[in-house]
Amino acid sequence: MNEVASNVSAFLVHTLFTLYIAALMLRLLLALMRADFYNPLSQFLVTVTDPIVVPLRRLIPSVGGVDSASIVLILALKMLELWLLAWIAGAKLGLPTLIIAAFLQIMELLIYIYIFALIAQAIISWIAPAQAYENPAVSILQDLTRPLLQPIRRVLPPIGMVDLSPLVVIIGLYVLLIVLRSLY
Repeated sequence: MNEVASNVSAFLVHTLFTLYIAALMLRLLLALMRADFYNPLSQFLVTVTDPIVVPLRRLIPSVGGVDSASIVLILALKMLELWLLAWIAGAKLGLPTLIIAAFLQIMELLIYIYIFALIAQAIISWIAPAQAYENPAVSILQDLTRPLLQPIRRVLPPIGMVDLSPLVVIIGLYVLLIVLRSLY
């Protein structure tokens, strides 16, 4: 395979797998946070992921209220993505390397999902604070970020009309990202 075709193939594999894995992760996170199932964004995620998750649930039952099938699927898809990328590059990865790299990259994606959600929530609150609560995306973002923001808000309440808790959480997430990347 020539270099251009290899780069295009790697880009497409990485992008498509990352988008689907992110959809699976969001579905899992929103279920854990008990977000509104009937929200249009929740319904989109369910519709996109159900064709693979539902049959897999017949084989892998939930454990303690956690959708184990989604977790296994996320890990399997990330491992398949890494294997395909290695194959495109002409390299070989062993199973232990695939598992560790997949786990670390899944954690990295999880951190980026939260960073993106916090930034989006902050921008929405600055641009159109009154209309923000009418948008279905806002309630999903609030449900998703509430577990991270609540502990910080208890210690650092809003100063005037400025809530610094998202900034503190984003800084903390970037510190986690640096630590995680040092493990590669």
